[in-house]
This record gives sequence, C-alpha cells and structure tokens, in this order.
Amino acid sequence: MRASKAFISTLREVPAEAEIVSHQLMLRAGFIRKSASGIYTYMPLAQRSLQKVMKIIREEMNKAGGQEIILPIIQPAELWQESGRWEVYGAEMFRLQDRHGRDFCLGPTHEEIISDLVRREVSSYKEFPLLLYQIQNKYRDERRPRFGLMRGREFIMKDLYSFDKDEEGMKKSYQIMYDAYEKVFSRCGLKYRAVEADSGAIGGNISHEFMVLAENGEAELVYCEQCKYAANVEKAEAFPEKLPQEEPGKMEEVYTPGASTIEKLADFLKISPKKTIKALFYEADDKLVCALVRGDRELNEIKLQNSLDCINLQLASEEAIKNKLGYTVGYVGPVGLEGVKIIADKEVPYVYNAVIGANKKDYHLVNVMPGKDFNIDLVEDIRVVEEGEKCPKCESPLKKARGIEVGQVFQLGTKYSDSLNVTYTDENGEIKKVFMGCYGIGVGRTLAATIEQNHDDDGIIWPMSIAPYHVVIVPVNYKDEEQRNYAEEIYQKLLSEGIEVLLDDRDIRAGVKFKDADLIGYPLRIVIGKKTVKEGTVDLVRRATKEEESLAVNEIISKVKDIISSELNEKDL
Repeated sequence: MRASKAFISTLREVPAEAEIVSHQLMLRAGFIRKSASGIYTYMPLAQRSLQKVMKIIREEMNKAGGQEIILPIIQPAELWQESGRWEVYGAEMFRLQDRHGRDFCLGPTHEEIISDLVRREVSSYKEFPLLLYQIQNKYRDERRPRFGLMRGREFIMKDLYSFDKDEEGMKKSYQIMYDAYEKVFSRCGLKYRAVEADSGAIGGNISHEFMVLAENGEAELVYCEQCKYAANVEKAEAFPEKLPQEEPGKMEEVYTPGASTIEKLADFLKISPKKTIKALFYEADDKLVCALVRGDRELNEIKLQNSLDCINLQLASEEAIKNKLGYTVGYVGPVGLEGVKIIADKEVPYVYNAVIGANKKDYHLVNVMPGKDFNIDLVEDIRVVEEGEKCPKCESPLKKARGIEVGQVFQLGTKYSDSLNVTYTDENGEIKKVFMGCYGIGVGRTLAATIEQNHDDDGIIWPMSIAPYHVVIVPVNYKDEEQRNYAEEIYQKLLSEGIEVLLDDRDIRAGVKFKDADLIGYPLRIVIGKKTVKEGTVDLVRRATKEEESLAVNEIISKVKDIISSELNEKDL
C-alpha cells in the first residue's frame, strides 16, 4: 500500500474526549472515528489489525474443535422471557418492536438463541461434545460509555458455546477453551493473568477472566506469587482476620458529636477503626437490608448481591432510611433493628466490644458483642480484599494490580438447559439435560488493551502479530529520483516476498513521516536518504526499542524477513 492512496488521517493534538492512552492513540493514529457515544467507525488501519486478531482467534478455536456459525443479532423477546433474563438484563438491553408490535432485542449476548438452536437440532448423546462459535457485533446500552473501545455500546466479540452430556464433559471443554485462550493472548503479544471472576448476569458457578495487566485497567485484581492464586476483586475470597478475644464489657451509649464517619469516630474515641462496625443499608429487590463490615473494610457490592441472591441492588438513600427506620445516616446500627434482614461479613463476629451506631444522632454504642447484643441473619464474605492480606489458599501476602478484561470463560452447568429445556437422549434412552459453557473475547478490547500495554510518548508499539503493516518505507525525499528508485525497488521486493509493507510516498517533510510512523506504530521502519544514494545503505529502525542499524540495500530484504519470521514464530510457540 502507498501512503498517498491509503485512507489514513492522523491528528497532532490529543482529543479532549479521550481519557486513556489507547483511546487517545487510536484517535490520533487514525484507527477509529467516533460516530456517537460508545459507537465507532473502524478505519482501514484498525480493520487490518482486527482481522489479524480474528484470524488468530479462528485458528485457535478451530484447532480446539470449534465450528463457526453466525447467529442473528435481532433476537425475539420470547427466548429471553423463557430464560428469565428479559427483566434481569435491565436498561443495558436495547429493546425494539417490529411493525406488528412484537418485542425483540439487539443481542447483548447469545446464550438464549444458541440454546434454542441446539434444543431443536441436537437430540443424541452421540453428537457431544459440540463447540459452536461466532465473531460478530454485540449491543449493550451502557450507562456511561467511555474509554473508546474499552466500554462501548456496539462492540465486536467472539463467543463460543460448548455443549456436553455431563459435568465431566463440560469441565473438559472448559479446560480446552482455557488453554486455547492462553494461546490466543500469547500470540497477540499480551502480558496477562487468568483470574477467578464473578459470573454476573451470564450465570454459572465457575468463571475466569483473562486480564491484560495495565496501569489504566478499569478492573482490580489480587494475586499470590507463591501459589499462583489470582482473582478479580469482585470475586477474590477474603481471609477473615480474627481479632484477639475479649471479655464482654458493659454496653452503653456514648455521646459522639459530629462523628458520622468511621475516621471521625475512631479519632474521637481514640480507638482503631478495626474496633468499629460499619452498617450500610441497601435496597435488594425493593427490600431494605443492613450489611455489616468492619470499620476499616470496604463492602463488595457484587459479593453482597450474590449472597442475597437478588436481581436489583442499590444503596438506600438517606431519605429512604429516614422514612423507613426513622434514623439518621452516620449513626445507624443493628442493635434493636427490626424488620430488616442483617447480613454480616465473616470478620464481624470477631470484633469484640465493638463500637456501632446507636440509632440516635450524635450517639454510638460501645462494648457491643455481635451475635449477643444483636442478631445476624446471614454471615458471608461480603468485603473487598486489600493488598497485603493473607492469600486464602496459602496465607502468603497478596499483591494487587490493575487489568483490562479481554476475555472470560464460564461453566454454565444446566442454567440454560433448565430454563429452556435443552435435553438429549442418553445411551440408555433416558432424557437428560445438556451441560453448557460459554467463552467470550472482546476483539476491539484486545486491540485497545494491546495499546495500553505497548506504547511510549511517541505513539503505539504494535506486536508484529497484529500490527496493521509490518514495515513502513520512508524515503526522506520522494521527489529525489534516486531515493525514489531505491524505495520502489525495496517496496516491490518486500511485496513479492509476501511482506505487509506501506511505502510513504507522500510529498511532505521527512519529520512528519517519521512522526506518523512512530504514532501508528509500524514494527519496522526502513529509511532511505542521501546515505543510500552515496553508500548503498539504508537504516532499519525497530519501533519497540528504537534500535537502528545500517544495512546494505541487498541485505535489507533478508534481514526484514528474518525479524518478522522470528517474532511471529515466537508468538506461535
């Protein structure tokens, strides 16, 4: 491709709307253009890289036994109502009606429609295991689309669904896909971790996220370097700290003016925040619940929602608490609380002689013994795990990092087989439920995550495997006949060798060409200038390291081939 003919438009200024590096660079380097909030046009450079990511995905899915299909984007409401998720998915689902008034949605995911296909087409145990996948657009009406391709309303996803005759088969398919995902992300040149994760609205009990490690990652994860335990903070299992046991003191009311936060309360009473219990009120499916965590801990709303097994969960407003209980926020506690379910974190029973709200403005209770002075309806792990805490597996200190989720795998069990009646006939003629798994990769997210992990002040640094072009040829002065002839000769030879190359034949200053080459991130740059004409040498620059070397014109082709072959083969190992 010649730059003079390529549809590439770069920007010098950082767009004001772009908050993170990948969004900024994809806009500046001409990879994407915004059409509406959370909706983007993929420009030719992005399309080339996307196609490479999809090629890698297809190769690994096919090797693992997957078969590619295309499912409809527009899905009938009846299937979602049958599975019970029409209401669960909530406002994120794009809903529409046809001219006859029938309800449909734009597919945010495809469990229902693939389950319907299999229940109609598959009937015998002999047809399992079955792995079906697709690569296509998904639609979710995000409350706050942001970060470019990281969180959009329209995005490209690969989703594969596994169907097996029993749990053992499902686990085997899950491991096959887990291994295939590791190959996909390794081939894309990414540094990642597979972490235990919450299944969310998809369902199932076992799930792992593949997280690309990056400072701007929107998700937090904790991991152990000793036993390799790793989990998203939404899922990370907390190791409960047991405080030293104490003899019960006398519970009494203490005047604590203005101490409406844990920090102020601990400072006022000259105690550790560990000695306090924080009461948080939530509306769970319109029922008020009280969640208790130790004062120095943070509540994990995902864990709380899973423990309560509710569809909707939101923090209760001060007005709601005042209207329903008559108490002032900041001084509310569980003693004497009636008509409200109380769920406590696993550490709460080990806070002896605790300090809690007295349900009276400017007052707290001291020497409160959980379980004795107030009832607890449910004790569960409902808090956020922090760095330095004990690993739940080996008790070594946990570390924390940020990451970008690029893929997730789920063991669904019979969740959808139960609701949608997906069955088969076994070898004994008995009707059994199908066991399912589902496996997603965000294709656009993978591109964005790659940039977050591979960039510098000058622009993108693409791994060879998914770079839009492997080489850019930059003649310093394309008008110079001899430079032009050298550039054309090398260009044609690289093309004949099947190497993806862009010739920057634009009639502009060399400095602009160099800046564009660094911004776009071509892995290799061949510079042709006066030295080429005088000495018969060209400069080869590696984008990742800025390493530069002079080579004879007759050596450049073999050198480029060797570098590309080496880097591509490394990723395929």
